[in-house]
Amino acid sequence: MKILVVGSGGREHALCWKINQSKHVQTIYAAPGNGGTAKIATNVNISVSDIPALITFCKEKKIDLVVVGPEIPLVLGLQNSLELENIPCFGPCAFAANLEGSKAFSKILMQEAKIPTAPFAIFDDYEPAVEYVKQEGAPIVVKADGLAAGKGVIVAKTVEEALVALDDIMVKEIFGAGGKRVVIEKVVHGEEASFLAFCDGNNYKLLPSSQDHKPVGDNDTGANTGGMGAYSPAPILPDEKFEEFAKICIEPILQILNKKEQPFKGILYAGLMIDKDTINVLEYNVRFGDPECEPIMMRLETDIVEIMLACINGTLNEIDIVIKKEAACGIIMAANGYPDEYEKGMVITGIEEAEFDPMVEVFQAGTKNDGDKIISTGGRVLCVTALGNTILEAKNRAYNAVKKINFPKSFYRTDIADKGINHTEK
Repeated sequence: MKILVVGSGGREHALCWKINQSKHVQTIYAAPGNGGTAKIATNVNISVSDIPALITFCKEKKIDLVVVGPEIPLVLGLQNSLELENIPCFGPCAFAANLEGSKAFSKILMQEAKIPTAPFAIFDDYEPAVEYVKQEGAPIVVKADGLAAGKGVIVAKTVEEALVALDDIMVKEIFGAGGKRVVIEKVVHGEEASFLAFCDGNNYKLLPSSQDHKPVGDNDTGANTGGMGAYSPAPILPDEKFEEFAKICIEPILQILNKKEQPFKGILYAGLMIDKDTINVLEYNVRFGDPECEPIMMRLETDIVEIMLACINGTLNEIDIVIKKEAACGIIMAANGYPDEYEKGMVITGIEEAEFDPMVEVFQAGTKNDGDKIISTGGRVLCVTALGNTILEAKNRAYNAVKKINFPKSFYRTDIADKGINHTEK
């Protein structure tokens, strides 16, 4: 099979790495890819949002399967366009992708499907939103409705912070069209976990639990980012709760989208807030999380191409998904200044030394190759990921690998997976 992976991050490197293990694969392309995907795929200089160019490339190369990493091409209708050309695509249609593309759409659908979520209100105009915030008080959550590169959610501790967020989003339009509408929510408390499922429109198969670390600094301090690290499994979401939680937040979405004749095929990702036996769905994503994807791919035994084809063909119930017993932990190495303005063009060394341990993979995100050198190009640069018999062992192995990698003006959190370790110790 000829397979095209769309995207350029650590998630896409991890997907290429896993796809490359499939017995069905002849050639892998990555559009646009990065320095890591270049080792196992042919990078193609096509933007993830250039749907016509992606379609043309698929037709020219006779691509057998398209695997979509990020949300943008799904929201823009890449799956719909590929379907018109009879090219299989792992990822949902544009309507279903609005679960992530529009927070208002997602909240309304959750309400319709009776899925537990924080009380909310939706505003298209600035002044009524301001009045609502003043009336409700703080803490309160302000969300840009559309896509905002993971930065469109502000948990405001004071009314003043919330008003600044509204001004930034609706008046200054820092997220462009994504901020024309806002969703304002009450704060729900607990601990976050990522709950992912392969879906074929009717059936679903659950992936192991994981936990992302969004704030930039240790102990969850500082600005929110795209994610500074993740580990799997997450003890806050034990295996014995999987089916119960799936019936609360996975099944109802598949059922309601089926009723609307817009079946969901691909990865459905529920971001959960768990407080003892109470859960609330914070949001839905329609693709693998990044950096959750990296540790999950390390733990997945089953041929991922067979799983993806089963999702597309509606035969997921015929697939057994096998997960390694080992835990996995991924540490993001980022450029100084991230998530704001950050350094670029740094030479990275030590990746081969880190990967000398067969239990370690260094997934590249913001990188490119310059001759025999690897150069940083993004804010999140690497996801150093390791397996271990326990979460603690996986964490220690990942951090030992991090210490073997050098690039100037970089940083990483030092407490990834500590929440899971603490739960295990309890």
